[in-house]
Amino acid sequence: QVELVESGGGLVQAGGSLRLSCAASGSIIDINEMGWYRQAPGNHRELVASVFSSERKTYGEYVKGRSTITRDNSKNTVYLQMNSLKPEDRAVYYCEFRCRTEQGWSTWNEYWGQGIKVNVSS
Repeated sequence: QVELVESGGGLVQAGGSLRLSCAASGSIIDINEMGWYRQAPGNHRELVASVFSSERKTYGEYVKGRSTITRDNSKNTVYLQMNSLKPEDRAVYYCEFRCRTEQGWSTWNEYWGQGIKVNVSS
C-alpha cells in the first residue's frame, strides 16, 4: 500500500502564500502522475494542479497564475506553492498519486492523502 502525508497547511491572510508538501511512502515502482485537488464545503472536488511523468503540468483555472506544482522524484514528493491567496481558496487540499506498486505492479492505481486544511482570512 501507498501512504500519502500532506503538510504545510494552515491559516494565512489574503494575499499571503503557502507551500504544501506531500510525501509518499510504500513499495512504489514508478509514478505516472502527482497532483493536488481541493474541496470546499458543499462543493465538488476540483483540480488545483498536476504533473505527469512526461513533465506536462496542468492547473485549475481558478489558481492558474498563482500556483506552481513541482516534484522531487527521488523523494516521492510533490509540492504546491500558492501565492496571492484569496478567501475563495479556503478548502481541504488533497494530495493524489497515480503509480504502480510491487503489490499491484500490473496496473496503475490512484492513491489519496487524508487532506490538509487551508484557511484564508480577509
